[in-house]
Amino acid sequence: MENLKTLGKTGAELISRLYSDNREIFTMKDVNNIFHKRPGTNEALMSMLVRKNIVTRLKKGKYIIVPQQFGIVPNYTGNVFAAAREIANSPDYYIAFYSAMDFWGMLTQPLLTVFVATPKRQQPPKGMEKSFRFIYVKPESIWGINNEQAAQNETARVSDRERTIIDALAHPEYSGGITEAAKGIWISREKLDFNKLALYTSRYGRNSVAKRLGYLLEILGIRKPDIIPELRQYVKGRYDIFDPALPRKNLAKNNWRLIDNVTPEQITRLIWS
Repeated sequence: MENLKTLGKTGAELISRLYSDNREIFTMKDVNNIFHKRPGTNEALMSMLVRKNIVTRLKKGKYIIVPQQFGIVPNYTGNVFAAAREIANSPDYYIAFYSAMDFWGMLTQPLLTVFVATPKRQQPPKGMEKSFRFIYVKPESIWGINNEQAAQNETARVSDRERTIIDALAHPEYSGGITEAAKGIWISREKLDFNKLALYTSRYGRNSVAKRLGYLLEILGIRKPDIIPELRQYVKGRYDIFDPALPRKNLAKNNWRLIDNVTPEQITRLIWS
């Protein structure tokens, strides 16, 4: 707290009061409740604090305190999932795709960008384009979501494990591709509820998702419980690309009516090598 004296009396008092109230993330309303100043004074104070990297503006009227021990950290966001909650323009947002896989320990490499699903179209705040990516989803497709512990005293809406797999199979382009989905299934195979996964597949209502799931379970040899026969009912009609995140190549077609632009050997080699 020693550096607070460089902020001037008002700035130091504000940060001290916010710390005392345990408000790392706060709003302009909080500032106005602390300082009953004439219009424009508190806004000028916040502009100064942002300029000095004492706080980061998450979005208009919402800020987060940069811990003093961190020094100068432009665009500091604290816990990225909690920050995503604050930045999202809808309470029905959820941490999704690659980021939900990261949350559930399905990844083997760290992730730098937070993927957020939201029923309202949104762009990341200026300067945070590499930190957050907002993906529009239809309101009726938001289910299988729970409030989870994102950090001490912080929660965020996250897709559960099974919905995370469904999203990864529906949109491999937001989840690192079909090989990452395969690794996610393999890593979490002891924690996944495969009967729920089958129910979610039915509820999601896309044949391509069911076919990708069934094919991956076959490749990985996961048959406990065996939901593959149930998924077979979705093998009909057109051929779908196995991994739409990759180029469509004229490779082999399999009995799941999928175009193999990623081979089983590629998947198993990545997982078991």
